[in-house]
Amino acid sequence: MEIRKRMERRTFLRGMGGATMALPALDAMADATTETPMRMVCVGLNFGFVPQLFFPQTIGPDYQLSERLKPLRKFRDDFTVFSGLDHGTEAQGGHGGVHAYLSGVLSKHSRNMPEANISVDQKAAQLVGAATRYSSLQIASGNDPNNQISWNSSGVSIPPVTRVDLLYRLLFQTMDPKLRQATKAKQAARVSILDLVKTDADYLQRKVGVADKQKIDRYFTSVREVERRLAQSRQWLDEAKPRVDYEVPDAADAMDFVDRVPLYYDLMALALETDSTRVITLGLADIGANYGGFKISRGYHQLTHHGKVPDYITELSVIEQFHTRQFARFLEHLKSVQENNGKSLLENSMVLFGSGMGNASSHSNKNLPLMLAGGGFRHGEHKSYFKDEAHKVATPAGNLFISMLQRFGVQTDRFGTAKSTLNGLEVKA
Repeated sequence: MEIRKRMERRTFLRGMGGATMALPALDAMADATTETPMRMVCVGLNFGFVPQLFFPQTIGPDYQLSERLKPLRKFRDDFTVFSGLDHGTEAQGGHGGVHAYLSGVLSKHSRNMPEANISVDQKAAQLVGAATRYSSLQIASGNDPNNQISWNSSGVSIPPVTRVDLLYRLLFQTMDPKLRQATKAKQAARVSILDLVKTDADYLQRKVGVADKQKIDRYFTSVREVERRLAQSRQWLDEAKPRVDYEVPDAADAMDFVDRVPLYYDLMALALETDSTRVITLGLADIGANYGGFKISRGYHQLTHHGKVPDYITELSVIEQFHTRQFARFLEHLKSVQENNGKSLLENSMVLFGSGMGNASSHSNKNLPLMLAGGGFRHGEHKSYFKDEAHKVATPAGNLFISMLQRFGVQTDRFGTAKSTLNGLEVKA
């Protein structure tokens, strides 16, 4: 797949009459002093997996691939499977607890947390800032409220992009000049309104009690986030978008789930490859109408409450196996792209795959199905982190997130309720 992008945004070919055309990325244009950035991708499945079909039976490097992991066979040395990780006392609520997947904190318990229930992707995005067109991208296959997995430091869920055509336009379609000017005017007006709001809030803050001051502080954080996003949008508005040899099919958003999901993954890979963003979340929820295009006879949610009925598990396996096959396809794409530091895009990307649901049949948020690929970590194992195997006492999944954040470049030893990195997860020498 051909991709043409800017290595130096002000390098142009000049033609007759002053016409300009941006050059494609050339190895000779690469800045030897510029480090290849680390990326982070987090994929979340609303309903998780049937535990006995996901987790390997043995631990260590010689584990046998479970039925769910078999599509990932060729990438065995590129990922780690974890068991014994969840969010402890926050691992509750069944479907209503899935939103804590990437934060480790339920939204209803976030009030007194320093950064509320911020999710790991948004913590990483703080470091990216305006270095890319989008500090982060949130994508989802639908608008299921239980699968809102990206949360900012004000405790507000970030709405995902669900439409394939919109995602493509955001990443690669050139904006009409008239629309660009209109957008600039709207942004200027929004900044003026924010200034007025902040002035009123400053006055109000001097007149209220402690509890209300906390609410206003969180409100200010939200205002600053909006300001930051507006500033970033203005900065990139006049920058040419990368050109890619890829088009989404007509009426892509009317396609069945089985045909749309590969398109999300394709656009995610291209977004990383063109450095349009370095942080992405993908939420995969219900499969929609027509049983998502799968050859099944019951709805996805109904199947997850299988009660160990073989026919239900057989049909549920069709969906779950699809998810691991698509994930394998995504890893293959990332591994095929070589970057300026001599490593693959996969080695330069941490890719988390899992769910905030441990067992949908019993509505359990314990022992989450999690795996991490790429990122330069030493992989090829099934690692168990049960502190007490007999009583299934798990290690905080937030420890994994701290390890990921540190690998991303964030200087922190705390995240949510977690206070340490994940022991045994090591970076390659």
